[in-house]
Amino acid sequence: MIILSISDKVEDILFDVKTHQRFADTDLVLGCGDLPYYYLEFLVDSLNVPVMFVRGNHAAAVEYSENGERTKPHGATNLHRRVIRHQGLIIAGFEGSVRYRAGSNQYTQAQMWLMVLTMMPVLLWNRLVHHRWLDILISHSPPWGINDQPDRAHQGFKALRWLLEVCKPAYHFHGHIHVYSSTEKVETCYAQTIVVNSYGYRKTVIDVEVVISRGKKEGNNGK
Repeated sequence: MIILSISDKVEDILFDVKTHQRFADTDLVLGCGDLPYYYLEFLVDSLNVPVMFVRGNHAAAVEYSENGERTKPHGATNLHRRVIRHQGLIIAGFEGSVRYRAGSNQYTQAQMWLMVLTMMPVLLWNRLVHHRWLDILISHSPPWGINDQPDRAHQGFKALRWLLEVCKPAYHFHGHIHVYSSTEKVETCYAQTIVVNSYGYRKTVIDVEVVISRGKKEGNNGK
């Protein structure tokens, strides 16, 4: 499976009439926040593959166009505080950033802890039924201390780091951290999870069978 993860920036190479040709091998699009609805809708139409997303801290609640108001991108699936299965993979998501000023989609560390903990019963059910907690996590912000920055606005969430330690998903795709140089680190391995900063866009090739079998092995080791 080829995953196209995107965040924070409308890329000309993706918002183009040739997108369906250049990215024809894409199987799944994961939007990691701060992207306009029209951009996600364009990818839905151009690539004709599932598009799943979470909102960032700069996301507008309502967007206006010649077709009127809309509160979500048509054809895309909002993963915030949801756990779904797609082609055998267990995928979950969380929107927003650490609260650093008044604004939407910003949360305190305590609020994110509450959201993560309220998701745990569903993840535990997956652990019992499918022998693994989670395969892919998407969020706008990174986990605490992983791909994040020291200033308050760009700190990661402690609850997300804990989630990686407990559930050990194969991949965690996030946004929020802008990348200005090709020398900046955009991928980190932590607690058996590959954490990917998806600023702009990133293509990741995963072997679904390997991810699923790996998760089951981790689950069995936890028994």
